[in-house]
Amino acid sequence: MKVNRKLAAVGLIAGLVCTLAVASSFSPAREQVQYVNLKVLPKNISSKELQGIMTDDFEDGLGVTCGFCHADAKDGHGLDFASDAKPEKEIARAMMRMTLGINKKYFKIKHPALGSATLTVTCNTCHKGVAFPDGADQK
Repeated sequence: MKVNRKLAAVGLIAGLVCTLAVASSFSPAREQVQYVNLKVLPKNISSKELQGIMTDDFEDGLGVTCGFCHADAKDGHGLDFASDAKPEKEIARAMMRMTLGINKKYFKIKHPALGSATLTVTCNTCHKGVAFPDGADQK
């Protein structure tokens, strides 16, 4: 009798462990975020890639925060990332196109991409952590 109880208990525990292992291996599909109004960055960019570019290239490279290029939301809460209300956003796009073009033309990078370690010229090349590098007009 004791052996049967022990065997049943071990079997029950093994069954629970197997069930939990199988259940934990299934992860819910992550919903792909669709960003709006991307004109230079890829339309299918991941959240992680976008955050890396914004942090490394803009926050660190220019020493600015999100509100430098992105307008305030109309409801007064947060930022409207899709809005083109601030001219700095179009200037940033032009600068992104410029750095990609320089890397492609002069450094022969076939498919330059923002955030890539293969880029020779980045925002930081000229800006060095300041929004308006030497010689740039502050408007």
